[in-house]
Amino acid sequence: MVQIGLRLHDAEKLPLDELLPIVRGKGFSCVHLALSKALKEYPCTASALTPGYANYLRHLFERNGLDIAVIGNYLNLANPDPDYMKTAREKYFAHIRFASLLGCGMVGTETGAPNVEYKYCPECRSDAAFSLFLKELKPVVRCAEQYGVTLAIEPVARHIIWGPKRCRQALDEIGSHNLQVLFDPVNMLDLDNVDHREEVFQEAIELLGPDIAMVHFKDFIRVNEGYGLKSVGAGTGEMDYTQIIRFIKKEKPFIYATLENTTPENAQWCGNHIKELYDSCPID
Repeated sequence: MVQIGLRLHDAEKLPLDELLPIVRGKGFSCVHLALSKALKEYPCTASALTPGYANYLRHLFERNGLDIAVIGNYLNLANPDPDYMKTAREKYFAHIRFASLLGCGMVGTETGAPNVEYKYCPECRSDAAFSLFLKELKPVVRCAEQYGVTLAIEPVARHIIWGPKRCRQALDEIGSHNLQVLFDPVNMLDLDNVDHREEVFQEAIELLGPDIAMVHFKDFIRVNEGYGLKSVGAGTGEMDYTQIIRFIKKEKPFIYATLENTTPENAQWCGNHIKELYDSCPID
């Protein structure tokens, strides 16, 4: 069985003790927790992430029957500003320590861009940007090893780790069992590959499958702005999840799979949609 969850900052804007029963009541069993986005009433600086805070949250989630599947810390690990990077490293270290205290086994991150704006540029796909990212990633992974936490990187078409091959290269070069993959299929798509997305997903499954620790479910629609694709709730766009669900049903029992880009109004429908697809999907 897949464990379906919700990105907590997509839920209703309520105090945490009021929100968690609502999330559980909609049938979700876990959450993706980005502290700075979901817990606006509390500070999330590195110094605020104390053992007492961790235990308070752990007990609150436990009382509501919810696991914290992953803590999100989506900072730019290729920012050329040394002052930014010093602060970013400390935040990663603090989030990893906090995850271990929470009983959460994973910290998730994307893979940045070689500029201070964290925006796509052609240099994202350069070897120089890749080397810079690996250089900054290594101490974060070493910290994850020390605390027994998994750091899960999320390939994104417009970031430095932009596709399955680049992600496989990063995993191999870092060479740590504590570095794995948060598989978000839609994030691997852009206008260049969206019409052969099944091939993209199959390559990701073949190259990254053993290292996939968690899945994000969302959908996309085509728009005449931005990058041409807009993320929306699962089941409300063009995605066919059969290939991905067959993979997780066959090879990833009880994996955490959290929804993204839902609204409070459609989250329960999106979750039920994925559950129904999972239950009806053949694995042969």
